[in-house]
Amino acid sequence: MTYCVGLLLRDGLVMLADTRTNAGVDHISTYSKMYPVLQPGERMLCLMAAGNLAITQAVWSRLQEGLALEGEERQTLRSVPTMFQAAQLVGAAIRAVFAQDGPAMKAQDVRFDVSIMLGGQIMGGPPKLYLVYAAGNFIEATPDTPFLQIGEHKYGKPILDRALSHTTGLEDGVLLTLVSMDSTLRSNLTVGLPLDLLVYERDSFAIRLQRRITEEDPYFRPLREAWSEALREAYRRLPRPGWLDKPAPS
Repeated sequence: MTYCVGLLLRDGLVMLADTRTNAGVDHISTYSKMYPVLQPGERMLCLMAAGNLAITQAVWSRLQEGLALEGEERQTLRSVPTMFQAAQLVGAAIRAVFAQDGPAMKAQDVRFDVSIMLGGQIMGGPPKLYLVYAAGNFIEATPDTPFLQIGEHKYGKPILDRALSHTTGLEDGVLLTLVSMDSTLRSNLTVGLPLDLLVYERDSFAIRLQRRITEEDPYFRPLREAWSEALREAYRRLPRPGWLDKPAPS
């Protein structure tokens, strides 16, 4: 399984992905699910992928080779003029892989499972964040809904729903994504360390931070312990319901 989360903030983007892949308890491996594309001063794009590893790698290879959109010349993520067309290109790559491999996978009773998050900024437009589905269609994050998730998202969603807004700063965004990831790591063994973190500052067209976070990371390890203790302390401070103080009806 996978957990990837992306934030579309006023000041830029925060993107975080785990690296665990598994095909049963005997086949657990570490693969990066984050694919940055950088042309300094002109564009920064980053993909994160969930689903069948063979499919996501095939989609990434298609994107590197390039595809044509609506009869136009072959394009790559390094040449498309807008983020919207970059999302269209990712969708076209997914459909191309499905056209080639989908029938054989169906014959083997293997589900075509893939979802890809695309975030970034291309000169001339604002930062964007998209979630591209297995059918090749996509949705876009907005200031009202400033985060997207793929993979095992349910454990990490509550903290983002409660604490995140479009105006959250980049540093606080990093903190919230890490807490969101920690909640997922604790509740689902198919999501695992190390983590890949990327931070992009609006209009910089450069990667502000790219970091591999391991079990021994000097910030993440004490953060996990501090968050657990903060939750326990918050629980202890909550008012008791008092319902059991009354005698049971006879």
